[in-house]
Amino acid sequence: MKTLIAAVSASALLLGPTAVADPVPALPRPSGPHAVGTTALHLVDRSRQDPWIPEDKRELMVSLWYPTRDDAPRAQYVTPEESRRILEGQQLNGVSPEVFSTTRTHAGVDAEPLDRDLPLVLLSPGFTLPRTSLTGLAEDLASRGYAVAAVDHNHEAKAITFPDGRVTGCLACERTPKPDGTTVAGNRAADLSFVLDELIERGGIDGDRVVVAGHSMGGAAAARALLADDRFRAAANLDGTFHPGLTADSDRPLLMLGADQHGRPGADDTWDGTWSHLTGWKRWFSVEGTSHWSFTDYSPLAEQVGIDLGPEPIAGDRAARITADYLDAFAEHHLNGVPQHLLDGPSPRYPEVRFENP
Repeated sequence: MKTLIAAVSASALLLGPTAVADPVPALPRPSGPHAVGTTALHLVDRSRQDPWIPEDKRELMVSLWYPTRDDAPRAQYVTPEESRRILEGQQLNGVSPEVFSTTRTHAGVDAEPLDRDLPLVLLSPGFTLPRTSLTGLAEDLASRGYAVAAVDHNHEAKAITFPDGRVTGCLACERTPKPDGTTVAGNRAADLSFVLDELIERGGIDGDRVVVAGHSMGGAAAARALLADDRFRAAANLDGTFHPGLTADSDRPLLMLGADQHGRPGADDTWDGTWSHLTGWKRWFSVEGTSHWSFTDYSPLAEQVGIDLGPEPIAGDRAARITADYLDAFAEHHLNGVPQHLLDGPSPRYPEVRFENP
């Protein structure tokens, strides 16, 4: 995807045009030793105007997941209204409009966090997608001992619900002309730095151990945030075009994990160009059999509600496991100083993951 317009068009392919079943979907079970808690935060950056409604201050919703010992009622994945808007926005027919609101999650609402400062993984979703699209990844990482925060960038998703009941849509999608990716990624990078400020101030986060990561446009935003804010130790881009690609050398650590076609050398000029300017720690992987959406919840959930993802795609749960394991290895290496052989080359555990370091 070279432009944001292309990204918006591609998002219509997320769940495909038809579906034939309507079971109760469930996120993959977290793999770590800890139970998981979650809470939602409503944040307002009073120092910034909202880029889409300049008369308003920048307002964000954030979900925070963390390890816990407590058992608490499971969090709702999305509301019925959010489910309806997400499915409508992705042009999905043939399932109940509320089906995603029935999705089973694994995190307890407002459970007591472990009493220690935790390393943080900060996540940004794809353009038009809500923060909830990365819930399965967040729950898995939290079960392994991380605090994980996912940011809803207001007016850039089909449905974001605020505590007062407002549900905002994707104003940025409706702009004429469409906003360019560089502008969106830059605004999001500022959002991510502000959220980091707030999380550190609230406590429970080790501000010296923070990785920023994202899917699609969120991956571009993570890379921009890494360059703009030294508090981020490293960044991971999950199949996102860079906005813009690097044109000057950088020694900041960067992981590039891409889909089958888009993540191959030569497929996206911004990946090749950025790679050539990375002078520090860097890794480039692609995953055979994946699509752009394999790094989100929508891969396993789409299978469960009977949606055809194309010829012989990788199983949704398998794609989720690969994404979580590689991002966990990345965070362990850069936040906890633990060497990770998974990142050193091809792995017999994951033969579908190609080590692309050109």
